[in-house]
Amino acid sequence: LVHAVVTGGACHLDAMQITRSLDAIDLEHIRLLFIENVGNLVCPASWDLGEAEKIVVFSVTEGEDKPLKYPKMFQMARHAILNKIDLLPHLDFDVDQAIANAHRINPDLQFFLTSARTGDTSGSP
Repeated sequence: LVHAVVTGGACHLDAMQITRSLDAIDLEHIRLLFIENVGNLVCPASWDLGEAEKIVVFSVTEGEDKPLKYPKMFQMARHAILNKIDLLPHLDFDVDQAIANAHRINPDLQFFLTSARTGDTSGSP
């Protein structure tokens, strides 16, 4: 089940938008609910949606400096998903450096390495 929330041009979701959207969903039959915030790695980190935890997704195509460039998102997240690992042979991207940069911001951050294209998770630390 996918339900789109219209933000009216805002760069993030807010708790009231989530509350209104939940009224349209039969939560009785939902075991796990994902809320994908809109925008970039800056704006959504500052907004509490009532979630149990935040997860940051970034890709190897974005560079290993992302955690240092957008520290708030990595600071607020409990987990990080590093995506597109199938592209590593074609990029100048240092996975260990990306994880080290993230751990400078949040030493407790847990990482998962994935490829959305192939489903590969063999690179997970």
